[in-house]
Amino acid sequence: MIVLIGTGHVFDLSSSLLKIFDEKNPDVICVELDKQRFQAIMMKRNNPESYKEAKKNLPLVYKLLARFQENMANEYGVSAGDEMLTAITYAQSHQLPVEFIDMNAQHLFIKMWRSMPFSEKFRLLLTGFGGIFVSKKRVEKELKNFQDDFDSYIEKIGEKFPTIKETLIDKRDVYMVNKLMELNEHYQSIITCIGDGHVPGISKLLKAKNIEFKTIRLSELRNHKDKDTDSTSAHFSINYKSM
Repeated sequence: MIVLIGTGHVFDLSSSLLKIFDEKNPDVICVELDKQRFQAIMMKRNNPESYKEAKKNLPLVYKLLARFQENMANEYGVSAGDEMLTAITYAQSHQLPVEFIDMNAQHLFIKMWRSMPFSEKFRLLLTGFGGIFVSKKRVEKELKNFQDDFDSYIEKIGEKFPTIKETLIDKRDVYMVNKLMELNEHYQSIITCIGDGHVPGISKLLKAKNIEFKTIRLSELRNHKDKDTDSTSAHFSINYKSM
């Protein structure tokens, strides 16, 4: 059984995730990261100066997205990507394997930028610079629109940014499903933490392949209350090992 958990990289989801992990008792935990992104997150946490220096070499559009996520995460009192570190920490503390199932993000952004028409690049840069100043209230409004009508929301993204939709959503959905299919042959219970925007596409692909799965969406995760769980327990003692 595959359990797809739709997360958001800027929200405090640790206590909810920890409770679900305990309830599901997985054999393996998968995260929507590649190893390079994981190492970058760890560098940012453990060596901020080296991270700032390394970030200078990243593609502009990648830096804009990272800046937006960092700003919004601060609004919610967390660091961008904390939910992925929560999953990795839990797996390490319970001697479970961790699988990085996403495509290499930097290579993906470079390839996307090169193939993107100028008009789309221009719209993206305007949106990206504007996104740096987006308020928490605006994020909540956009999230509600997304949850109320996902198909319409994604259709609008596809109309304004067709290259982004194809590269960052569609291709990654296919890539991650192929990874999950491989893992499904070796593990009975798989938990997968992915951005909530990938849940519908990955669900559709798994259903077409007759693979059993369940979903827990971001709205459920954010409403999942657990007073007995200390959410800070997942934010420490993360040691990177080659996986």
